[in-house]
Amino acid sequence: MRAITFSTYGGPDVLQLSDVPVPEPGPGQVRLSVRVAGVNPIDWKIRSGAMRQNFEVPFPHIPGLEVAGVVDAVGEGADFAVGDEVFGWSESGAYAEYALAKTVAPKPAALSWADAAAVPVAGETALRALGLLGVREGETLLIHGASGTVGRFAAQVAVARGLTVIGTGGSRSLDDLKSLGVVPVLYGDGWLERVREVVSGPVDAVFDAAGHGVLPASVELRGTKDRILTIADGAAFELGIPFTSMGEQTREVLTEIAGWVTERGVRVAQGRSYPLAEAAAAQIESEGGHPGGKLTIAVG
Repeated sequence: MRAITFSTYGGPDVLQLSDVPVPEPGPGQVRLSVRVAGVNPIDWKIRSGAMRQNFEVPFPHIPGLEVAGVVDAVGEGADFAVGDEVFGWSESGAYAEYALAKTVAPKPAALSWADAAAVPVAGETALRALGLLGVREGETLLIHGASGTVGRFAAQVAVARGLTVIGTGGSRSLDDLKSLGVVPVLYGDGWLERVREVVSGPVDAVFDAAGHGVLPASVELRGTKDRILTIADGAAFELGIPFTSMGEQTREVLTEIAGWVTERGVRVAQGRSYPLAEAAAAQIESEGGHPGGKLTIAVG
């Protein structure tokens, strides 16, 4: 099969389109004929070696966590059948024509292949963050980076749960955030004053999905470090603010995520879709930031 591999840490030039053996599913695993793979910042962080201390990978390595495809083979104990359409997390790398996975869920017919590959990481992270913050109907939540894939998902869920959501984003994203029911605020210098202009009192919780040094001013806004959470700013450890990076990957979470999209109107913003051979270009765009939507790789 064709797959994107790398055999040393480095820049995007280490990614190669390779011919590799088709993997065989083990106990509890299914093999997918991949339709679409999601592109995430962790993909290029692993490739660059930035994650090496905590996440060293064997070489050659196939990148890609998010996968959507059709079950092609079934390992012992896996409760799916050949031909099932599923999505979830790949265990062998999603930038490939075939991938192994254990944690997948049925893909609803109303969920497109691109959306199915776009939501596992963002949806799980967003739901986890909202749960850790303990947000409730009637409260006000500030989301830094509300136009990103995680922040946008979290904002829509929070609005649907009856919260007032203030979301920071770039100038090009403000109209989109407003259309989602979010109170949009331009990010960057002066954001704290702009937030104070649209709220009558302190916000109840802050979710930092951007990581641009906003935590100290967020503490000032809240008046306490309580109910502030980040997924993106390592300064949290020095400030005594929770940093969450890993959650529980389960079929139940995937089913809930799909339900938010197909039944409760959460909209996925799609960015550019790349062919498998241009995976390096996809990672370059991801690393550059502000892709304007979820980047994906169309495989099959």
